[in-house]
Amino acid sequence: MATPDLTRLPPERGIWLEIDTRAQSLRIREGGEVRAEFPISTGAAGTGQQEGSGQTPLGWHYVRAAIGAGQPPGTVFRGRRPTGERFSPALAEAHPGRDWILTRILWLCGLEPGYNRGGDVDSQRRYIYLHGTPSDEPMGEPRSHGCVRLRDADLLAVFDAAPPGTPVWLHD
Repeated sequence: MATPDLTRLPPERGIWLEIDTRAQSLRIREGGEVRAEFPISTGAAGTGQQEGSGQTPLGWHYVRAAIGAGQPPGTVFRGRRPTGERFSPALAEAHPGRDWILTRILWLCGLEPGYNRGGDVDSQRRYIYLHGTPSDEPMGEPRSHGCVRLRDADLLAVFDAAPPGTPVWLHD
């Protein structure tokens, strides 16, 4: 995996992800063309860089790790590891208020030192992911704890298109 070079972003060729927090959408782009678009849910606390804020960080990132390949949709993750559970309404009822991380994880790393990388603004140390969420969670409105939530089927498409090293631009 090669770390993207900030001076060459957005890439003229190749796949990259654009996450628009105002529109609550994620676009898979190839160069300047949109290949697919999906509704998302970002931080209920808005956007921001600070650790512990519950906000979704902005700026250029890249996919640092892709976790969960081969797991069935609805797989529950804790600490980036499958728990052996599959999400169900009964499981949700047994664990009210749990922040569900389902199906796959794309773990982001910031590319901009002092803005989203390093110190108390480091996106990777903040555990900022693209991940699946229960089907009854709304898309198109900010409701997460800072991560980017997607429907399972949409996440699977993004996971397949965006291996580690893929550039990701989060903006409002």
